[in-house]
Amino acid sequence: MSNPTTPVLEPEVAQRPAEDLARPWKTVVFNDPVNLMSYVSYVFQSYFGYSAEKAHKLMLEVHENGRSVVATGSREAMERDTQAMHEFGLWAACQPMTGSD
Repeated sequence: MSNPTTPVLEPEVAQRPAEDLARPWKTVVFNDPVNLMSYVSYVFQSYFGYSAEKAHKLMLEVHENGRSVVATGSREAMERDTQAMHEFGLWAACQPMTGSD
């Protein structure tokens, strides 16, 4: 018979395999009904330092496909980029990369 005051220990939730921690992440920008296309291109140029051509290409992906992966890297860096996109007023998310990316 078990003692009702003995805690049941769960496996550590924060432990992840090393390959999961090393997985690359992405910053995704989504289309929104508020921001002008020229402003989105401006944000990509000013924050990421992208050329006008690359910024325009990414902006068109956002506009036509509803989303675009605008950066990839470590989770910490992509969280920082996502926060910056929010500060510019863009809809963005930090997501893990998948095999289809």
